[in-house]
Amino acid sequence: MTARTIELSPGYGISRVIRGGWQLAGGHGAVDRSQAVTDLIATFDAGIWTYDCADIYTGVEELIGAARLRLAGERGLDVAARMKVHTKLVPDLERLAGISRDYIRGIVDQSLRRLKTERIDLVQFHWWDYDQPRYVEAMGWLDELRLEGKVRNLGTTNFDTPRLAEILSAGIPLVSQQLQYSVLDQRPANSLADLAAKNGVRFLCYGSVAGGFLSDKWLGVAEPSTPLENRSLVKYKLIIDDFGGWELFQSLLKALKAVGDRHGVDIATIASAWVLEQPQVAAVIVGARNQAHALANTKIMDVALDADDRARIAAAIAQGTGLAGDVYALERDRHGRHGSIMHYNLNAGKK
Repeated sequence: MTARTIELSPGYGISRVIRGGWQLAGGHGAVDRSQAVTDLIATFDAGIWTYDCADIYTGVEELIGAARLRLAGERGLDVAARMKVHTKLVPDLERLAGISRDYIRGIVDQSLRRLKTERIDLVQFHWWDYDQPRYVEAMGWLDELRLEGKVRNLGTTNFDTPRLAEILSAGIPLVSQQLQYSVLDQRPANSLADLAAKNGVRFLCYGSVAGGFLSDKWLGVAEPSTPLENRSLVKYKLIIDDFGGWELFQSLLKALKAVGDRHGVDIATIASAWVLEQPQVAAVIVGARNQAHALANTKIMDVALDADDRARIAAAIAQGTGLAGDVYALERDRHGRHGSIMHYNLNAGKK
């Protein structure tokens, strides 16, 4: 495959930039649904033909389903079949203790209806609380749906190294894990990358632009005061604080800007291209609020960093303190700074 594509499992290829869906879920401003479908198709035409969504992203699976239907109607089923869609299955925290096969099946069937498809390309499973130990059993029920043909591939989202090892040891055929990875946050490079490499699990990475903070917009700007514009910025401002604070963050932006200038691209493009080079990374998931932003993201796949670029970025990263611990450990602490801003029961009441 070309540098713009990668094989995630035998015979299943994806684009190395994935169009994220969180920005279309509300909380980031009003969404014009007709324009959103047009934008999704324009992204497809530009070469980003893999999409990420979730059962908990209000309205996003329906938007992608509408884009798939429109593609099929206007260009034929063979063109629409090239659209790859990954969704996440996020059981509510309050349901974990009593989780059942029927509950898992019901969420998958709901996603199938919303996405207007008979088989989901990849279902990525998330679990809020390890004190509730039934995540391996739940993954087994998902594997039953894979064997039935309702799901093509299985992945996880935000599992740490011991629990991912537990799932793999149970014989669940994982192809990927979705996780946060950026120049600010390299927690996946610790023990998880080694486990993933030994088991053929690839990383699909969100947060590569830190909710927009890793962009030219924030270079030379004073540290923002609260309240911030949306929950995404709140989340990633905490990551910047843990990295070492606003002054060190500005030094990192300057380094990324210098590299970007050499390649004729912006800071965000370089930040994502850096993630794309890291071990086990198959793709970066990048959101977009409009068509122009989505089309600009295609440049990520064309950037080839050289040794000088990598050294400059590494030197800037090394100035920070970095984020400690395993993947998603900070966010999983519901009483901590990171975990306290999460929403844990977003499937409740949804049909």
